[in-house]
Amino acid sequence: MNGYYENKDYGSLSEKVYRFLRDGIAEGRYQTGDFLVEMKIAEELGVSRTPVREALKQLELEELVSSHPNRGVVVKGLSTEDLQDVSTIRHLLEGQAAYWAAERVTEEQLKALKETVELMEFYTAKNDVAHLVTLDTRFHELIYEASGSRTIRHILASLHQNIRKARQSSLTMPARASNSLAEHLSIYQAIERHDAPAAKEHMEAHVAIAAGSRPSE
Repeated sequence: MNGYYENKDYGSLSEKVYRFLRDGIAEGRYQTGDFLVEMKIAEELGVSRTPVREALKQLELEELVSSHPNRGVVVKGLSTEDLQDVSTIRHLLEGQAAYWAAERVTEEQLKALKETVELMEFYTAKNDVAHLVTLDTRFHELIYEASGSRTIRHILASLHQNIRKARQSSLTMPARASNSLAEHLSIYQAIERHDAPAAKEHMEAHVAIAAGSRPSE
């Protein structure tokens, strides 16, 4: 990936490095206890050490890493308690996001949701978990966007990325992928009908089932 972030503006560089590292923690590329070496990351991404340093500071503020004098930056990751907290917050907010999405969704957004569900069906038949995780993220982010709430979009998009590894693990469990597809379809159909209470109900059930099917970390 050397040079991947060359010729980018300073603010964008820091943000891109932050997202790369955060996603790496969420996906399990960086395990709890791993050291994140500033110079090594800078060389890997083809950037200077300054945006890496800023990205690590942001991760420390989010308590995903911890800084130790004379030792460096260590990955803390997400504990079982963290995942439970995320599930509780998602249950409270995702239902509301779906409710507002059913009221406010545009035709263009409905089309994008439908296309995403159709792709989910295709990759579920192929048992392609990697594509399903990406599409799952896309589906939920479309709903956050359709809700019209910047606050919900910001909070939930971040939480959804942080549990990427857990979501991928749950989709490998027997029948989970096909059941998840049916749940997403129910949510989409409620939003398409502009049935806000049903959209909220289906979304809350989906989040609860996904959390219950998640393997222990």
